Amino acid sequence: MKLSEYAKKYGITYRTAFRWWQQGQIKGFQKPSGTIIVTEGEEDVPVAKKVVAPVVIYARVSSPKQKESLDRQVARLEDYCAARGYQVGRIVKEIGSGVNDSRRKFLSLLSDPKATTILVEHKDRATRFGFRYLEVLLSQAGRTIEVANLAETNREDLLQDLSSIVYRMGARLYGQRRAKRKQELIGKILTTENEGEVTES
Repeated sequence: MKLSEYAKKYGITYRTAFRWWQQGQIKGFQKPSGTIIVTEGEEDVPVAKKVVAPVVIYARVSSPKQKESLDRQVARLEDYCAARGYQVGRIVKEIGSGVNDSRRKFLSLLSDPKATTILVEHKDRATRFGFRYLEVLLSQAGRTIEVANLAETNREDLLQDLSSIVYRMGARLYGQRRAKRKQELIGKILTTENEGEVTES
């Protein structure tokens, strides 16, 4: 059968099948025309034979401008699953900062006991801070969060998250200063009123 048919039969991408063929994991030959033929009856699927529970792919980017990057991230994770024989149960895409601990889709995924294996491309796709805490807490429930590590941290995404941190810190400091000024103003008003009462008496 053709390599494309082989890929379709085993639920993997053509690119993954081609890589396996180059590595000698799939037996076959290439015609002068370039078509790759998998030898009938000798298909070797060393990785795909592994049976595991369906995994949930979680992909995240920081801003809507990176939407195309989000789709590429999912594609890389799908290839990762195919190479390891993982069955993909569902794909969850989300746009939000890695320092935002109120991401609705990610929180829903963490609270779903059916999501026994969560797959992310890099640790910071799940969270910028406290990844180890997630691992430990999920392991207590017999669940795992697996990191593919197929790509380096996206510089643009990192800058977006850092900007978010600076903005939040600035807003918090500004809020604290404003609250302090209000307290001082209230204190002055109360002091003035008390002084006025003493003068009248």
